[in-house]
Amino acid sequence: MAELTCVGCGPGDPDLLTVKAVRAIQSADVIMCPTSKEGKESIAYSIISSLVNNSKKPDVLNLVFPMVKDRETLENTWETNARIIADKVKDGKNVVYLTVGDPSLYSTWIYLQRELKSKYPEIKITVIPGIVSMFAFASKVGISIAEGDETVAVIPACYDLSRVKETAKNCDTMIFLKDGRYFDQVIVLLREAGFPDSSLFAIAQDVGTNEEIVKKLTLGEVTKDTLTSKYFSIMVVKRA
Repeated sequence: MAELTCVGCGPGDPDLLTVKAVRAIQSADVIMCPTSKEGKESIAYSIISSLVNNSKKPDVLNLVFPMVKDRETLENTWETNARIIADKVKDGKNVVYLTVGDPSLYSTWIYLQRELKSKYPEIKITVIPGIVSMFAFASKVGISIAEGDETVAVIPACYDLSRVKETAKNCDTMIFLKDGRYFDQVIVLLREAGFPDSSLFAIAQDVGTNEEIVKKLTLGEVTKDTLTSKYFSIMVVKRA
């Protein structure tokens, strides 16, 4: 039987894909790409499009994952998309599923994999990791995420700010992935949680793309103009 491979596409720069990921992409019969709504370009595919083997001409299909919190809608989406993928594999196609960053960190793949393993256990699955945006960001800014006995918290999006504040009280480095709409509120609660103005502050949007913006300063230097409201953003604050 053909196989299914999930490829982590990294933060946005195609040069950061692993050799194994490129090989999988170039040998695929079908490339499946997540997108948030019908007709919208897949960010994951935009990262790897220059690497596609045009002589092989793989089918490229978008799978819609609506950005909602309703559990029933999400579960129906996972079930439907897993079935689409499984049908292609059972038809004898080598399928590659793309995800931005790494498949194991806040990705759509996590839910698809559970569905596939539960309902299609006969399908062989390979997962190829990708570089996570926080590490690409740290290398670009020239900071360490953690050293010695420092503790780190990774926050996907600040839906529960009171929980974030409690976490901040007990961590040395706070990493906020995605959803820059909340960053102004985060700055306030970090100060309330004991992060001094001398704490290292770094922020970026669209890491690894031509639209990348990166800033590094101290928490005390942060103003409203420093922040970003873009969804694909990252912010790192390290206690002084």
